Amino acid sequence: MALSTQLHVVTGKGGTGKTTVAAALAMSLAGKGKKVLLCEVEGRQGIAQLFDVPPLPYEERKIAVGRGGGEVFALAIDPEAALLEYLSMYYRLGRAGKALDRFGIIDFATTIAPGVRDVLLTGKVYEAARRRDDNGFTYDAVIMDAPPTGRITRFLNVNSEVAGLAKVGPIRRQADSIMQMMRSPETHVHLVTVLEEMPVQETIDGIAELQSARLPVGQVILNLVRPSLLAVGTREALEAGSLGPAKVAKSLAKASLDGAAASALIAGGSAHLERQRLQAGQREILEDCGRPLVELPLLSDGIDLGALFDLAERLGGPE
Repeated sequence: MALSTQLHVVTGKGGTGKTTVAAALAMSLAGKGKKVLLCEVEGRQGIAQLFDVPPLPYEERKIAVGRGGGEVFALAIDPEAALLEYLSMYYRLGRAGKALDRFGIIDFATTIAPGVRDVLLTGKVYEAARRRDDNGFTYDAVIMDAPPTGRITRFLNVNSEVAGLAKVGPIRRQADSIMQMMRSPETHVHLVTVLEEMPVQETIDGIAELQSARLPVGQVILNLVRPSLLAVGTREALEAGSLGPAKVAKSLAKASLDGAAASALIAGGSAHLERQRLQAGQREILEDCGRPLVELPLLSDGIDLGALFDLAERLGGPE
């Protein structure tokens, strides 16, 4: 029997587009008729910007409907609000908790004890993933737009973070319950990367750290992949060095274009070819990481709701 609904944690080095991928995954699952909660924990309001909605409060709001009729709800998790909710739930402080907030004690607590902050953030995700209604779990899937790869293992491995702070009591029990969910078969940690040396190496290191902490690694998403823009004949001619300015200028003249651009076009084509070689080399490295690879293209027109639908179809989405 499942301990919770499916939890998909999406991480990646800064600049790789992990928030976009998390949103596309949510739309993909909604396209299959699923009810999805998309959470962010870094306070950047990236989800609101992607879906072009007002900044998200600390409450679950519907922000989109998938092509298959499923719904996407969103939640921006604030650690201070989560702590007030936690104090009300476990200690029934109510107004007293809000008084603590006015004195700045909540900010003090989450600053001096980062492990407690992470328990609060992941604890809210835990509550949403385990929440039930008359039809079973409230959500078919919960997707977390998580911190970057460099600190994802520490963020998810809340047991080790609170070990020195709470040996017993509600916080420790909460951490134990969270870890049970994080290591369950219903959880998948997906890593987003671009095909460049530093992000790829950070992805490989992240996989090793997650596996060492017994956290379940899902897919590796290769984002912003640049498509080949050269025809086979043009590519082969560039590689062989047989495509000179005179030949290109002649072709340009036939099309009533300025032949003076021939050298610049050859240089641009050569740079594009080199970029494709670099992508292919990094892709080969990732093929040995032992995890499924999924490719998403670079969309030249930027990201809007239509682009999210396009990426969602390409992503497919885990069942």
